[in-house]
Amino acid sequence: MACRHFLDLSDAGPAALRAMLADAHIRKAARRDWPKGKPDADAPLAGHVLAMIFEKNSTRTRVSFDMAMRQLGGTALIMDAGTTQLGRGESLADTARVLSRMVDAIMIRTDDHAKIEELARHSTVPVINGLTDRSHPCQIVADLLTIEEQGKSLAGLELAWLGDGNNVLHSVLEAAGLLGFNVRVAVPQGYEPESAFVEMARAAGSKVTLTRDAAEAAGGADIVVTDTWVSMGQDHAPNKLAAMAPFQVDARLMALAKPDASFLHCLPAHVGEEVTEEVFESDQSVVFDEAENRIHAQKSVLLWSLGLL
Repeated sequence: MACRHFLDLSDAGPAALRAMLADAHIRKAARRDWPKGKPDADAPLAGHVLAMIFEKNSTRTRVSFDMAMRQLGGTALIMDAGTTQLGRGESLADTARVLSRMVDAIMIRTDDHAKIEELARHSTVPVINGLTDRSHPCQIVADLLTIEEQGKSLAGLELAWLGDGNNVLHSVLEAAGLLGFNVRVAVPQGYEPESAFVEMARAAGSKVTLTRDAAEAAGGADIVVTDTWVSMGQDHAPNKLAAMAPFQVDARLMALAKPDASFLHCLPAHVGEEVTEEVFESDQSVVFDEAENRIHAQKSVLLWSLGLL
C-alpha cells in the first residue's frame, strides 16, 4: 500500500480532502446506533497497528485515534515520551526506523513541527500530525465535517476566527485555500497568524480579512470559531489574557453572525475566558459534535494515509 504522510492539509490537497469528508459522512451514518467499539462492516484496517506518540497531554486526540483504529478493525498502542527511549534521548530518526518495522502507521502529538518532519523523513510508514505548535490538520478535518453536517456548503462559507492566531487557525487558513471559503481573523496586536498561511489562502483565491475588531469579523458569519487563549506550555498568561479579553465570544457577538450560525471550539474550553457559558451551552454550539467527529474524520485520514482512499 502507498505511504502518504499527513503533516499538513496540503499534503493531501483539495480532492483528497473532499474524499475524506465524503468517506467520513458515509462511515458515520452507517454506524448509527451501533456500539462504539464495533468494527465497521468492511473493517478495512484489520490486522493494522497504529503507534501513537504523545509528547503533549491529550484527551480527544488519544481517544479518537484509538477508537478510529478499533472501528476500522485495527489496533493502536500508546507511547508516552516519558516512558519510551525518546524520553532518554533516542533520536527521532532511529525511532522512525524502528517503528516502521513494527507498526503500519505513526501518529505523533508534539511541540516543534520540525520533529514531525524529521520523523516523516526517516519513516517508511505514514506519519500523521496529531498536533504541533505550527498546525492541527486532523482537528480541521473534523471541523469541516461538522460544518457540513450543519447543512452548510464549504464553498463561499464565511468563517470568523476570534482570539489567538495559533496552530489551529493556521490549519483553518490552509483549509480555506484548499476548499474555497473565506476567513475573517480578529486578533489583538502581536498575536497574528503566521503570514505564510494567510498568503497561501489568499493565493488560492480565498478572502482573508485581518482585523482588530471582533464585531467586524463576526458580522454575517456562517461559523464563529475560537480556541483557548493560552496553549499548553505558554507562560505569558497575564498579558495575553488582557490582550485577548475584547475577543471573547459572547451572545452579543453571536447575534451579529447569521441567525443559523454555528459556534465551534476544538476544546478543552476555558468557559468564561474565550467564550461565555451562555454561548458554549447554546443551541448554536456544536462543540461536542465536533469532538465526536474527530473519530470519523481521522478514520478517513488513516485510510487515505494507508492508500485505501
